Amino acid sequence: MKINKIFSLWVLLFVIGLNSPVFSQVNPQNLSNVKVDELSDDQIRAFITQAESTGMGDAQLEQIAQARGMHPEEIQKLRLRVNKLKTQAKTQTAGAAPEKSSNNERQLNYEPENLNKEVGSVQRSKIFGAELFKNSNLTFEPNLNMATPQNYVIGTNDEILITIFGNSEANYNLKVNPEGNINIEYVGVIQVAGLTVEAATSRIRSRMSKVYPGLAAGNTKLNIAIGNIRSIKVILTGEVQKPGSYTLPSLATVFNALYSSGGPTENGSFRAVELIRGGKIIATLDIYDFLLKGEISTNVRLQDQDIIRIPVYKSRIEISGEVKRPGIFELLKGESFNDLLNFSGDFTESAFKARVKVLKNTETERKITDISSSQFSNYEPASGDKYFVDKVLDRFLNRVTIQGAVFRPGEYELERGLSLTQLLTKAEGLKEDAFMQRGYITRLLPDNQTQLISFDLAAIVSGKIPDIQLFREDIINISSLFDLKEEFSISIEGGVRMPGTFPFLENVTLEELVMKAGGFSEGANSKRIEISRRVRSSDVLSASASIAEVFQLSVDKDLKFTGEPFLLQPFDLVFVRNNAGYEVQKQVKIQGEVVYPGTYTILRKDERISDLVKRAGGLTALAFAPAASLKRPKNSDSDNVKKESLRRLQSSIADSLDIDNQIESALNNETVGIRLAKILESPGSTIDLVLKEGDVVNIPTQLQTVGVIGEVLSPVTIVYEKGRNFKNYISQSGGFSDKSLKRKSYIIYANGSVKSTRKIIFFNNYPRVEPGSEIFVPMKAEKRPISATEIVGISSGLASLAIIILNLVK
Repeated sequence: MKINKIFSLWVLLFVIGLNSPVFSQVNPQNLSNVKVDELSDDQIRAFITQAESTGMGDAQLEQIAQARGMHPEEIQKLRLRVNKLKTQAKTQTAGAAPEKSSNNERQLNYEPENLNKEVGSVQRSKIFGAELFKNSNLTFEPNLNMATPQNYVIGTNDEILITIFGNSEANYNLKVNPEGNINIEYVGVIQVAGLTVEAATSRIRSRMSKVYPGLAAGNTKLNIAIGNIRSIKVILTGEVQKPGSYTLPSLATVFNALYSSGGPTENGSFRAVELIRGGKIIATLDIYDFLLKGEISTNVRLQDQDIIRIPVYKSRIEISGEVKRPGIFELLKGESFNDLLNFSGDFTESAFKARVKVLKNTETERKITDISSSQFSNYEPASGDKYFVDKVLDRFLNRVTIQGAVFRPGEYELERGLSLTQLLTKAEGLKEDAFMQRGYITRLLPDNQTQLISFDLAAIVSGKIPDIQLFREDIINISSLFDLKEEFSISIEGGVRMPGTFPFLENVTLEELVMKAGGFSEGANSKRIEISRRVRSSDVLSASASIAEVFQLSVDKDLKFTGEPFLLQPFDLVFVRNNAGYEVQKQVKIQGEVVYPGTYTILRKDERISDLVKRAGGLTALAFAPAASLKRPKNSDSDNVKKESLRRLQSSIADSLDIDNQIESALNNETVGIRLAKILESPGSTIDLVLKEGDVVNIPTQLQTVGVIGEVLSPVTIVYEKGRNFKNYISQSGGFSDKSLKRKSYIIYANGSVKSTRKIIFFNNYPRVEPGSEIFVPMKAEKRPISATEIVGISSGLASLAIIILNLVK
């Protein structure tokens, strides 16, 4: 059996969580005495808390719970309790009221974002740009394979690649020494440290022109590149997630360093990241330029011993509601609400743009104010402000609605002076089935109450009465004739191919209805058709008053036009009788140990089981007549009773497999216990049953086993031995269990018949065992101990009874 997550949880509670101090009286090895009704909600919550901190597979939980004796009824109760508590917890969390301030002022709770929550860990996650440096898909690693930038500053340990080509050819791989020099053969020492690639190229060309004259004449070319770049050390300080000294490639930029350090902290600025070189601020990086515009012009390349400092933010403002990117944004001095709106991605399509709410902090308390659209460009937000953009109202300024029997129902614009007839023209006019005597308008009054206004539609359309002026949110309803009358139908049953109920049509005849029903069936008697019709004026004071009219009619078998047609009326019921003596073939089946098993057609209405066995060639030598059975198609009237009895059987046989399939099979058929041997000895007797369509007679081979299931120590199938009684077979299955109900034991014999144990004085008279039978031992009903509340109630009742008796005696 598969169990869901909640089931896993509460099984785990009782299997593992019972070592909690509040349940020290419960033995976790034996859960058979646990009563869920006696546990409080707090105790259940304690179980849930402890179970959530552990883990165990569903299959393990189920096995452990069953092994420790947990009863199915208590498991079901616990499931309901856990579900209820979880639902209550979710409801309380979703609907929790905002906390009150010390002066009991009402707090404002704007959805979808609660602007009154203090800036804390929940809102810190909304800081715009914070996710940039937490995204594992962005590495910001410098590209070491790109061409050497001309403004790259050469330093110690850089590798200089010098290539001479043209009239002269030469290659040099030179490393800058700690003094910042390179030594070129035949040229000498050249100082390059601190020079850009462009400046170093000019200096090297000038010195090498003395050795390679072609460089000055242009016949020889010189190319300088950087090979293995050096590493540099930079320091990140201030509001940095991981401040400290970092070793980076010399091609690294400020962004590379920020990413390596995790970016700004919750209090760090995203708008004023400072790059300090030689004790001076040489650049200020605004991360918003990259986030909003993709600009990296201020992303300066780093040099050795650079310092990156992230100061504390100066101003942060929150905006939520109907904006595309709600969150907390950092604004610089001089930036307006329009800049904040731009950072948040501007209004959504459903935003109310005329006015925006803002919560501000004063020196002593908070206040709420509105800013209009005319102030957006020059209104300068203050740090701590919280802006909320509302939705436009879900109502229409100029809408009227028409519905019902018009060609184009729907919503229309309310133009100045629009009247009812003008709206009908817009809706392409009235349908042919429009009810002209009356229509009505549902009107919304200024106080939002509704008023119903009826009108004569025909008189307004013809101009006999004045037209009606329409107002905002008027709903005009034009009824259809079909909406105001009952839907008529007629029915036909019996000897037609497609019996059923059909819509009534005016002037429909009996022959036409038969055609709609697919024509006559093979056995139909067209000369005997009965029509029952409702009586619309019965005498209510007469006990013998007619309540229906019945007509006996005949029509042509081929539905030809003959005589005056019979017109049907609404709700007529037509019955086409079959020809007398017409019968459809009925089949029965015989299987098992007969000479010719198979399906046979019933020849006579009184054909019996003995006749069928005779037609099948009789029994074979291996047939076991005492175990023969008859399966008869189910009787729907007894389904509910049978299902309930089978469910009780299931509860008493916990070890039986595939019980649902057994129940389904039992509901589809009724097993009749027959005594085939006596039937064949006395054909035509009362026990020789008359066959019915769908009967299946089964004659098995010699049976040699007996099954024992239910409340025994070891359910088993045992070889049948003649002379052994009921208790012998119980002994071979280990004997009765402690929970067995011996006096209710019974046997189901191979032919389907059942025999139960009888009580004679103080002794149990067990039924006789035969080959192929199954012994069932049911389980005792569990006795629930009397609770403390019930004891108090009984004691109170006995005390009251004693007082009454004493008063009577006096």
